[in-house]
Amino acid sequence: MDVPILERHFAQIGAKSQFVEPRLGERVRLDVRARNGVETFIVEGPKDAQVRAVDVRPRERHLLLLHVSEQGEKNKFLCGHDERHWFVAAVPGRGVSNVATAMEALKPLSVRNAQNKVRPRDRNRRRNKAFIRQGEWFFVPAPNFEPRDAIIWPNEPIVRGGGKPHICEELCRIGGERVYVAPGYANPLREVEYQRLLREHPTLRNQRWEVRVRDPHVFVRGRVRHRDHATVHLNGWHHLAMNTETQAPSMRHVAFID
Repeated sequence: MDVPILERHFAQIGAKSQFVEPRLGERVRLDVRARNGVETFIVEGPKDAQVRAVDVRPRERHLLLLHVSEQGEKNKFLCGHDERHWFVAAVPGRGVSNVATAMEALKPLSVRNAQNKVRPRDRNRRRNKAFIRQGEWFFVPAPNFEPRDAIIWPNEPIVRGGGKPHICEELCRIGGERVYVAPGYANPLREVEYQRLLREHPTLRNQRWEVRVRDPHVFVRGRVRHRDHATVHLNGWHHLAMNTETQAPSMRHVAFID
């Protein structure tokens, strides 16, 4: 890593940065932490790690980092400022060469399809005709959706991983697959897997099993609140979609989670 050059690039977007060698292992890790009350990008990695900025956009307060592992694997990270805080996001897919293409790669397919009717210069606004964005969540208008007999949950949280929840005034889930989760089981079990497990190990019925729904279609209406973002107001039902960061293999290098 050429630390002076990287520090200059982070300074160009108005960000503080700190570079440290890892205590254990050789893996590069990125984080955003508070240092003396100031949010700071932390880049952890060995001195000879191949990390460089391939695109810097001071006006947008974003830059794109590239890390090339010893095995030749290319990992890309979008670092920037969103509303009130700095963030780092692992970027999936190929063909990402600058900040603009990284932002497109982080949009789910439903959002990219919806934005075809939006002028290119407006496609990265947090609110346009195609969607409203709050952090990693996109809300796409669904004017023809009717919940019918589905349950509408008030003040329902949506959360990615162990992050802080976004609270939806009204939320409705449609479809999806019922799965079972319990302490000690890393992956949810489908119905047939759950029933087979209980037949083979009847004592496991005493586990604290919870029924969840995997991959439902989720629709949200009303206010959506989050401590780090301005509240958004959804007039009518909107289809919920999460950004594509979790699809990036380089996600394992990111320590910061909203």
